[in-house]
Amino acid sequence: MNNNNKPYRNIPGTTVFDGEMARIGFHLNQFCMSLMKEANRKTFKQNERAYLDKWRMTEAQKSAVLARDFNQLIALGGNIYYLVKISSSDGLSVAAAVSTMTNLTTEEYIEMMRCGGRSPEGNRFIDAKQYEDKKPEEKQ
Repeated sequence: MNNNNKPYRNIPGTTVFDGEMARIGFHLNQFCMSLMKEANRKTFKQNERAYLDKWRMTEAQKSAVLARDFNQLIALGGNIYYLVKISSSDGLSVAAAVSTMTNLTTEEYIEMMRCGGRSPEGNRFIDAKQYEDKKPEEKQ
């Protein structure tokens, strides 16, 4: 369920949405896409748990939706482009939703992005030496 054995596992705080994650999150992401229809959003907001139970999602995925834990949803196969449908159903902007994935307020997050985003220092690789020792063809 995780990307630990992938060549891109060495990026701190990043879950790469690859084929494996797409399979894991298929029903979660289908649920999110259902929220594009107003009738489905209304049904979801009336009884979130009952609406979630209509989907073949794991209990962990359902719990993360109810908690609006976007970091956990990504770890469970959610694609951020689909997950924002949940926050939109709550009336939140994308910036407000994404800021919940950081230790920043919405305003602080927006300001950070206006200033060029987070610094790459310390955020490129967990072990840069391990990556640098590889031959160029192994760095894919």
